[in-house]
Amino acid sequence: MFNNIPPITRNIIIINVIVFIVTSLMGNQIIGYLAGFYPFSPFFHSWQIITHMFMHGSIMHILFNMMTLFSFGPILEQTLGDKKYLILYFLSGLGAFFLFNLWNFVEAQQLSNELQQLGFNVGAYMSGASVEFSGNAAAVLKQKELLGSLKDIVTTPMVGASGAIFGVVAAFATLYPDSKIGIMFIPVPIKVKYLLPIVIVISVYLGVSGNGGGIAHLAHVGGALVGWLLARSWKKHLYRFN
Repeated sequence: MFNNIPPITRNIIIINVIVFIVTSLMGNQIIGYLAGFYPFSPFFHSWQIITHMFMHGSIMHILFNMMTLFSFGPILEQTLGDKKYLILYFLSGLGAFFLFNLWNFVEAQQLSNELQQLGFNVGAYMSGASVEFSGNAAAVLKQKELLGSLKDIVTTPMVGASGAIFGVVAAFATLYPDSKIGIMFIPVPIKVKYLLPIVIVISVYLGVSGNGGGIAHLAHVGGALVGWLLARSWKKHLYRFN
């Protein structure tokens, strides 16, 4: 069955599985080197905008992503052809990275402004200098809270193929809107053109509200947006792909 999967989808799955096994054996050091950090973090490297797409934090994470790619990828690969399919996949992953970190930038700026208003020298702290908290006990506690949130943005990496895969799913929904898929806990199949917007709205809410539970929901939105835009622009010339 695996040999019947089109080559691009098959190879993407294989690479993801190999990288997951290698990083699991080598530990946190290589994960921190290849995961996608906030671009203004000292841990960021340019290659991470690509390598983060092949990193996964747990067996359930990679299993869910690869099963989703296995479900939607082959149809799109056969429809679009190798070149367009690769463009879709990687541009969706880049779109996920961009939107997620654009929101990180907005939040980091807000946190920095609040810290500076409380008398904390953010610039000196980010450059590695020793900076002391100032003000009364309440002000110090507030500075520590804000600084903790800023540290989370700078030091927490983004991992996973979810953004790229959301682009694949969004493209599928654009090209085959009346296709029905089954979802756990829902007894009847739902047309993908109805399901995807619901998922996106929920993802936007969770990403903006900060109730994401450690999941980069806005990355999913960024990937889906790119996938939708590409599929929409290609849909009129569908038969020119092959």
